[in-house]
Amino acid sequence: MTPASGEPDPAAGAASGAPAPAGSVGHAARRTRDLGVLSLAIIAPVWGYSWVASKVALGYCPALTFAALRGALSLPFLFAALVVTRRPLRPPILGYAVVLGLLQTTGFIGLSVVAVAEGGAGKVAVLTYTMPFWLLLLARGFLGERLGRTRTVAVGLALAGLVLVIVPWRLHDLRSSILAVAGGVAWAAGSLVVKLLQRARDVDLLSLTTWQMVIGTAPLVAVALIVGSAGPRWTLAFAASLSYTVLLANVLAWVLWLAALRALSASVAGLGTLAVPAIGVLAAWAQLGERPGGFEAVGMVLIAGALAVLGAAGLAESRATALGSAARSR
Repeated sequence: MTPASGEPDPAAGAASGAPAPAGSVGHAARRTRDLGVLSLAIIAPVWGYSWVASKVALGYCPALTFAALRGALSLPFLFAALVVTRRPLRPPILGYAVVLGLLQTTGFIGLSVVAVAEGGAGKVAVLTYTMPFWLLLLARGFLGERLGRTRTVAVGLALAGLVLVIVPWRLHDLRSSILAVAGGVAWAAGSLVVKLLQRARDVDLLSLTTWQMVIGTAPLVAVALIVGSAGPRWTLAFAASLSYTVLLANVLAWVLWLAALRALSASVAGLGTLAVPAIGVLAAWAQLGERPGGFEAVGMVLIAGALAVLGAAGLAESRATALGSAARSR
């Protein structure tokens, strides 16, 4: 754990001339990894159902207005959390926060909300969650994380599935599909920025989440006002759906996602979201009656298979790393 989390930092003992016992370092590493895995386990159902919640909300509200509300209403809760936990209110490393906000909030939330408004919630969930593949490629180029033969094959399968889901030779839902993929790319780029920031220095996750949301929401509000997007129809269904996306999908899940990125490698964290699109497709099928067509179904199976291959490779890599760390600590 890092000092910002309130947990003891094993590196502090070394800096003061008293090296931490190998066992305590190994225990701290395992605890950090376990918390990262737990974060991903909570994120999966929260984000999986959020696509259906967004689709319901968009029945009562224009897409740009909903995106702006989703970001703006998250801010009081995030700042309240900063005050309650006595964290500093100033933005951490403003340059990184600006880039992250534009990618992770303006880009990801804005693009995905418009995509859901124009297409099916389940299909958009699958296309957006090609994010792990884009993150793998970005991590290879910027972080030096190896792709390997297995992951290369999996990426190829996923790209084939992507073509079948988008069905580019048909114009129906093409714009929605492109926006969903672009949202996934923006999310992957934002996750890369987080990993680069963590390499440069320690940063408080809650503060980073809050300020990237502030910065990223501003363009969404501005665009909604400029284009004259109408306000929502306030119904019980809209209020419930908006509350879900604000409190759970935005505030809780984004903090947990940044915690997972801190605890795990970029590729493993990305692969930890594998269950999200499956939950999104099943929830959209059950609640909204969205049944995938022939090409879409085959493409989804290919993407799911590719994700499963990548997940197995990631687990094997993590197990090998854990065994190596245990051997060195003896």
